[in-house]
Amino acid sequence: MAQGLIEVERKFIPQPGTEERLQELGGILEHRVTFQDSYYDTPELNLMRADHWLRQRQSSGWELKCPGAGGISGPHTEYLELTAEPAIVAQLCEVLGAGVLGAGGVADVLGPLRLQEVASFVTKRSAWKLVLSRANEEEPLLRVDLDTADFGYAVGEVEAMVHEEAEVPAALEKINKLSSMLGVPAQEKAPAKLIVYLQRFQPQYYQRLLEGHSSREKPQGTEDADSTLG
Repeated sequence: MAQGLIEVERKFIPQPGTEERLQELGGILEHRVTFQDSYYDTPELNLMRADHWLRQRQSSGWELKCPGAGGISGPHTEYLELTAEPAIVAQLCEVLGAGVLGAGGVADVLGPLRLQEVASFVTKRSAWKLVLSRANEEEPLLRVDLDTADFGYAVGEVEAMVHEEAEVPAALEKINKLSSMLGVPAQEKAPAKLIVYLQRFQPQYYQRLLEGHSSREKPQGTEDADSTLG
């Protein structure tokens, strides 16, 4: 697989006062932004069922999230993020069992790979960054995104980006520490916006996503969507 950054992330349900708490902890508000995400998959959801997530973000281009090593259990996710289109196309062909489709971009292979839009929604985001301890220059930068989708679902993300698998445990420790400082329950697992969108508006896709997966194999968030929204 082509090289990319490893995203270590934990989702949570924001509470009143989350932004104020971030300010108290030294967080810096980078920006507030609104964007549209469109997700693509085959009619059978062959990508999502393999824990691969293909997204086109307005003004940002294409991204494919691929499962990381995931050697540490817990209420977090670990994904390799591919943003270079040749790498995305190569990985799509590998996952979907297709031959080499030439040198075109992602848009050129949607048809041959039977990829179609399965979800699209607009998100309002406030993006924060902070370092928990400034005594160590190697301390990983943490980012906190507070999102509200146009269908009414709000979710937060604490994330760190690392280059090597060996860096994941330290990043995860900082993520869990910050999550605790924000008042996030230790085992809370908030579903992703896409999962909630499918559950609410594309139930046939949501059920298809659950089919064939044991609870241990389900993509992150699917096993908790009902309890979180109930």
